[in-house]
Amino acid sequence: MSSQQTNDPRQPSTAKPYKQPPVAPQDLPIDYSGFIAVIFGVFGAMFRYKVCSWLAIIFSAQSLANMRNMENDLKQISMAMMFGIMGLMTNYLGVGPRGSKKT
Repeated sequence: MSSQQTNDPRQPSTAKPYKQPPVAPQDLPIDYSGFIAVIFGVFGAMFRYKVCSWLAIIFSAQSLANMRNMENDLKQISMAMMFGIMGLMTNYLGVGPRGSKKT
């Protein structure tokens, strides 16, 4: 056992902790969940699809949890969240389709 420890070529004194290299904001990967949230939010608000509005809220929450670039991502997330909320408000609180009056 002792011969294995003395023949170990690793040198713990030269080990350095890993430092992640800095990445420019334009080089970060695209936030697909934020983009999908915007698309679902627009469809939910324009076409009055409840499922799309709920999916926009869910994807914007996921994008908020995984946010990397504070300035650009926050704008996109807030826009997606506003479209999702606006779609939900028009679906649940808005005026429904009007029926024809039969007299």
